[in-house]
Amino acid sequence: MSDSDDDVPTLSAETLAALQEFYSETRNGLSQDTNTSDKFCVGALEEDWRMSQFWYSDDTATRLAEEVIHEAGEGGRIACVSAPSVYQKLRQGVVHGSDRVSAVVLEYDRRFATYGHEFIFYDYNEPLSLPEDVAPHSFDIVLADPPYLSEECLSKVAETVKYLSKGKVLLCTGAIMEQHAKALLDVNMCSFLPKHNKNLANEFRCFVNYPSRLLSC
Repeated sequence: MSDSDDDVPTLSAETLAALQEFYSETRNGLSQDTNTSDKFCVGALEEDWRMSQFWYSDDTATRLAEEVIHEAGEGGRIACVSAPSVYQKLRQGVVHGSDRVSAVVLEYDRRFATYGHEFIFYDYNEPLSLPEDVAPHSFDIVLADPPYLSEECLSKVAETVKYLSKGKVLLCTGAIMEQHAKALLDVNMCSFLPKHNKNLANEFRCFVNYPSRLLSC
């Protein structure tokens, strides 16, 4: 994946000091002592800043999981594009209704292959390079969090979203992408403010193209 450094969401000053410790502790997958019940916890896989990975806080992951469950409906299918922490929360079994939907995670980071057939390798630079069994318009809702704050990245991710979605889209990205998001996906900014485990200097927001009860546009 490639993009200029200017497109990477920026960590706040108080977080930068923790990066040295983070890099020294980065693991290549789930730790050997991770229990099956814990493997879906947000943070079970370390975020890698070099791949522009910033996991949501547990509260935010829960709120977004509740939203997509509600919008997918009974037996609905959910695609999480570059949003593994929401996928983890869906599969953790702690959000009401999560047992009544199915979910997949589309990710560039192959560490997430630990989630088996629900993992789909995804490179936004090849937005339609997907497995043959991923049919067009086969997901009731698509939640996407493009890894970079650039029009190029958002444009390519939007191609993927349009291919996957039956109609409903929940986009999480920087507030500065509002105009591009509206033009590409016809989404509107919500009042809900997503939070991350590591504080980011960039203002992040959620955008939807449907009447959202939980995110209150």
